Amino acid sequence: MIADPIAQGLARGWKAYDASTFDRDRAFDADVVIVGTGAGGGTAAEILTNAGLNVVMIEEGPLRSSRDFHMLEREAYPELYQDSAGRRTKDKGIVILQGRAVGGSTTVNWTSSFRTPPETLDYWREHFELSDYSEGALAPWFEHMERRLSVHPWDEPPNENNALLARGAQKLGIPTAVIPRNVKGCYNLGYCGMGCPTNAKQSMLVTTIPAALDRGATLISRARAQRFHFSGERVTMLECAALDSSGLQPGPRAITVRAKTFISAGGAINGPALLLRSGVPNPYGTLGTRTFLHPTVISAAIMPEVVAGYSGAPQSIYSDHFLHTQPLDGAIGYKLEVPPLHPVLFATTTPGFSGAHAALMHQMPYAQVIIALMRDGFHSQSTGGTVGLRSDGTPLLDYPISPYVWEGARRALKSMAQIQFAAGARSVLPVHELGASTNSYEEAARLIDTLPMEILRAIVVSAHVMGGCGMGADPRSSVTDGTGRHHQLENLYVFDGSAFPTSLGANPQLSIYGMVARNASRLAGQIAAPAKR
Repeated sequence: MIADPIAQGLARGWKAYDASTFDRDRAFDADVVIVGTGAGGGTAAEILTNAGLNVVMIEEGPLRSSRDFHMLEREAYPELYQDSAGRRTKDKGIVILQGRAVGGSTTVNWTSSFRTPPETLDYWREHFELSDYSEGALAPWFEHMERRLSVHPWDEPPNENNALLARGAQKLGIPTAVIPRNVKGCYNLGYCGMGCPTNAKQSMLVTTIPAALDRGATLISRARAQRFHFSGERVTMLECAALDSSGLQPGPRAITVRAKTFISAGGAINGPALLLRSGVPNPYGTLGTRTFLHPTVISAAIMPEVVAGYSGAPQSIYSDHFLHTQPLDGAIGYKLEVPPLHPVLFATTTPGFSGAHAALMHQMPYAQVIIALMRDGFHSQSTGGTVGLRSDGTPLLDYPISPYVWEGARRALKSMAQIQFAAGARSVLPVHELGASTNSYEEAARLIDTLPMEILRAIVVSAHVMGGCGMGADPRSSVTDGTGRHHQLENLYVFDGSAFPTSLGANPQLSIYGMVARNASRLAGQIAAPAKR
């Protein structure tokens, strides 16, 4: 029988509360309050509790565990994702997958774990004066978190979905490599995106959050952080709303947390929105701007043999060839990976209607899919998007796609089609509302050249949201400094991917782990000694 660390911890008496059950307003006091329990919040919680600090964690989503993960999309998406895995940009043109549960996106991601590319760090030092963000300076922190979370290259044979990327690329002389994954004792099931039923994925849910709770931290789930209250240059209190029994709408109960230090770690859409709702100082209008997505386009192929992309580790092979061959200030580069192929995800992403769509779904066992994640934020024509607020205070990301980015999407669709035909595809479908099955690379390339690259025609998705509270030495062009501290509020920190000044060109979870481990350790050193007196 698989042990359930969440059930065991609750039985030991963890201070873990479901705010939807509160029958009265509640008030808490802490040394540190952390909003969000994903890669940033979870990492910070363990480090700060290890320093002897009293930590309160606030999470909008529910506390779930392996006993709740049944490898069913119909359960996982509404329970564990923002907007039931249907969060979209303002123009509805980009679907964004983000976690919404204790553990954040680490509970539902596909485990790919890359260090920040050196060229990205070089750019940050040159353009944002982040002098200590070098490969060497961050290496010990990445090593520490890799050990903590069992990050290592996947040593099992790739599933066929990934193997086809490797075989097709090899025939074209395009290098590929094995993806490091944060897993331990993985059963190789392939359902990582629905929560790991075996606790093999070393997410915050089963690592740092239980460790923090064992040391006396408090977790309040189904609590929506509404606003920070501040006086002068210091935040004084966090105001939250207990959600109703559905976990979606604010109920009648309020939660307040007073603390000495406040950390925003709710992700690069909810985090900037929280600061905007709070009316924090924003003298240069940088808050919420320069939000990046790695906008992603998709190519689907039908192979002669069964691929079964729903089985086995979802991501284990990648190629950075089309990143390394593009300078940062040149044409947009893109990383190639493959996604898992589960029925709902496949059906809602592929184009077409009625009989044509049904016919495509019948071929799903034979489908192989590649995705291209475009590296946004490094070029004057790739400035990202802006997080704003709807009339009810909920967040909304406006991400206009420039011709520069669309040109990259067209190139990426061609690259993926070429690899798929080299791997033996019978047909390739550029995933676009006007796309069609093609029987050769030459036919695919001609079609792709004619496709209108427009919102709601070209299908664009993303699972990586970065920026909006970007770091930098100059307050005129950034929200936080290199330690994650807000430029105008001395006890407010941002410890998540919203602090990135650009996108990364790599899946972001390990970058968040390493950078937050360093910044949270520095913060612990500054505040732990006074807290112990």
